[in-house]
Amino acid sequence: MRALFFGTPAIAVPSLEALASIADVVGVVCQPDRPAGRGLELKAPPVKVKAQELGIPVVQPEKVRTPEFAAWVKDADVDVALVIAYGRILPKAVLEAPRRGCMNLHASILPRYRGAAPITWAIVGGEAETGVSLMQMDEGMDTGPVHAIRRIPIGPETTADELAVELGALAARVVRDDLRRAVDGELALTPQDHAAATHAPLLKKEDGRIRWDRGARQVHDHIRGMTSWPGAFTTVEGKALKVLAARVESEAATGEAPPGTVVMASRGVVIVACGAGAIQILRAQAEGRKPLAAADLVAGRTLQAGMVLGT
Repeated sequence: MRALFFGTPAIAVPSLEALASIADVVGVVCQPDRPAGRGLELKAPPVKVKAQELGIPVVQPEKVRTPEFAAWVKDADVDVALVIAYGRILPKAVLEAPRRGCMNLHASILPRYRGAAPITWAIVGGEAETGVSLMQMDEGMDTGPVHAIRRIPIGPETTADELAVELGALAARVVRDDLRRAVDGELALTPQDHAAATHAPLLKKEDGRIRWDRGARQVHDHIRGMTSWPGAFTTVEGKALKVLAARVESEAATGEAPPGTVVMASRGVVIVACGAGAIQILRAQAEGRKPLAAADLVAGRTLQAGMVLGT
């Protein structure tokens, strides 16, 4: 089986390794190197680094909607192009160039959480499980029929970063167990129920803002879902405060304290009232300062009882 691989971030690396173990991968397509870090030096994406280690040629087109790129995919003469977290929508000419088209590994149980950020939005949505869907790509946004779905539970404390690692490993398993059968036509294609679709749009910085008027469980899910990008944040006395780790303290009513009120900040414990219940902040980072555990936030008077966060 000859194949191309489209992918960019770390979650896609296990799938590239899996594909290389079962197919002749003749090329890898990923996003261009981008500036990163304080020095803004160009940094190669993780998929490029792994492809170079495997000795696979890499291309990094600035644009994929060109006749030249479609011709390059066609000339590669492959059975399939496997796509996972590439980061761009492929045009029809590219989708149809491989003999069996392009297949996508999407990190959700389709048709739920179509879009760019399914891992984050599944956690924010309080889902108890997610998975990887092997989908035949069409011109829509994750709308094509599905070859196979593998599922895993989402732990009640699992962050988006942790879940991405789990789903990366699951996607690699799908490649090893299901891809060849999909290419050979041995797996039935199941059309998606478009009426049941939900969406996971591209994340913006503002999406990380904590809504303290929500219930404690929702606030907690938001914090772990936004880890580490864009990061859950609030404000304290007009300055930004990133909430890096928390847990549900109570889902029962917390009395008369308005949502966002620090109802306890002593003995190394910080408890904040929510719309219903309260959460305990375990770790946070004040604007211009390093991350600190709750005990240090209290000792340094960053958080004190009676403060109202988010105002």
